Amino acid sequence: MAIPGLAVKSFRNRKFTTGLTVLSIALSVMLLLGIEKIRHGAEVSFTSTVSGTDLIVGARSSPVQLLLYSVFHIGNPTNTISRESYEEITELPRVKWAIPLSLGDSHKGYRVVGTTTQFYEHFRFGQQQRLQLEQGEWFGEAYEAAVGAEVAAKLGYKPGDRIVVAHGSGDESFISHDDEPFTVAGILKRTGTPVDRAVYVGLKSIDSIHRDFDGGEHDHDPLMAHGHGDEAEKGDLSAILVGLQTRGAAVSMQRTINEYDHEPLTAIMPGVVLLEVWQMMGLVERVLMIVSGFVVAVGLFSMLIILMTSLNERRREMAILRSVGARPAHVFVLIMGEAVFLTLLAIGLGVAMVYGLMLLLQPWLESVYGLYLVVAWPSTNELMMLALIAACGFVVGLIPGIRIYRYSLADGMTIRV
Repeated sequence: MAIPGLAVKSFRNRKFTTGLTVLSIALSVMLLLGIEKIRHGAEVSFTSTVSGTDLIVGARSSPVQLLLYSVFHIGNPTNTISRESYEEITELPRVKWAIPLSLGDSHKGYRVVGTTTQFYEHFRFGQQQRLQLEQGEWFGEAYEAAVGAEVAAKLGYKPGDRIVVAHGSGDESFISHDDEPFTVAGILKRTGTPVDRAVYVGLKSIDSIHRDFDGGEHDHDPLMAHGHGDEAEKGDLSAILVGLQTRGAAVSMQRTINEYDHEPLTAIMPGVVLLEVWQMMGLVERVLMIVSGFVVAVGLFSMLIILMTSLNERRREMAILRSVGARPAHVFVLIMGEAVFLTLLAIGLGVAMVYGLMLLLQPWLESVYGLYLVVAWPSTNELMMLALIAACGFVVGLIPGIRIYRYSLADGMTIRV
């Protein structure tokens, strides 16, 4: 009988242990490839938290700080931008649109963002996706708010509810405007981005409550010591999201704004800074890959243990094969073939499990966590990992193969007590 036929009969006789071996390696492959897919998807989703925005403009600060407070709502601006500067930037010939952002207020720990209709007309995330409403409509100019999906879910809001804005960001809010509540006009669909954790209101409404605030109603507000009184009076902005007529103009426009004469400004290209921030998180990425690599090693080691354990049970089988004319090389190839076949079968099963889970979970991960997983052919990096696992399976098969090769016919036919 040919060697493949012998291998098949051997697998049938050891269905349980063979199945466990394949399953353990398949789960290891699924974990390794799954982590790589999630890592790549997380990078794509992170770097596309804001898409279609060519420049972000803020007061002079570090690029990372500007990105964090304007896009991720982490931290606060060191200074503000005057409305005059905003108007001059919008009038530049290469500027297609500009979204003003006014930060510094909050609602129950969530950031309140003052902006205009430009925000929901031009802001994009993910794969150039537009913001959409789950319920209601967009905010108007008269004390209306559009609430992010997470804010609405955690606080139980629906259109028509009243909310109160407070000065200060996050948990450091001070004076609440109970006398000037906002009405929830709409609930945004979940995006998996910081948009879900914010409340968006009209810029004129923010200016109005700041004017009332500065008019003496709250003379002892601690925020006066932090510059918010001047911000209220001037109606200054925290940042500007800028879209250009052509993306190729981003570098020259960045230089123009950074050299702006009237006040010190910083312009950043969000995609570049997002990649820099992601690279700063590279340690976590490497740790995940190391852990998954150890899991694969454990799976291959389990295959080695099972093959070595079965050698004593199969020594008589090998001796009989030798007695009917099989050469030592045939026995060696049989053991090696089994190891390679099990490894390749496990790799195929692991890949199928990964893609099956991706197809099943892709819509949910994108809507809830903003994690965009691309269901495509394995990348070069992923194919190299799978090839390395196959090579390791071959090496693992060498150990029992060499050992069974050395068994003599007399040793195999001898019954040990």
